[in-house]
Amino acid sequence: MTDANAQQAADARWMGRALDLARRAEAAGEVPVGAVVVCQGEVVGEGWNRTIDLNDPTAHAEIIALRAAGQRLGNYRLPGCTLYVTLEPCCMCAGAMIHARLERVVFGALDPKTGAAGSRFSVLVDPGHNHSLAVTSGCLADECGSRLRAFFRRRRVQQAPDPAGGARDDG
Repeated sequence: MTDANAQQAADARWMGRALDLARRAEAAGEVPVGAVVVCQGEVVGEGWNRTIDLNDPTAHAEIIALRAAGQRLGNYRLPGCTLYVTLEPCCMCAGAMIHARLERVVFGALDPKTGAAGSRFSVLVDPGHNHSLAVTSGCLADECGSRLRAFFRRRRVQQAPDPAGGARDDG
């Protein structure tokens, strides 16, 4: 197996773990996004979206995973670490990744509305930052994207108006 093939296999493995975490978010009624921080082949932090659960607009999967990794490693800097996340990071999360000095970010589905790795904004790849990190997109993108699309499709159906004229509340 070549180094590139080995890296792709490792990326798929860790993204699979992030997808497991996204399922936890979905089961709790959160947008299904999961994140894992890996350092030297070991999980040092993980998280899933918990904004509703924690009443915290910053409780994105990536932020929770970065906080856990910082606590585990005893450092707010995470050099040599890779963050795997099922959805392209937003501007807030991208900024946190830069400040954490991550080595690499791997994400699954593109986010054309708020993605900060090139889809909408280019925060992660802006050369003006004092730290640059490698970005790999599209890892298990179909699985990541289909989970998100199905979640929002169900949410739209639940929030659809009742044909009798009242608002539906199915959940």
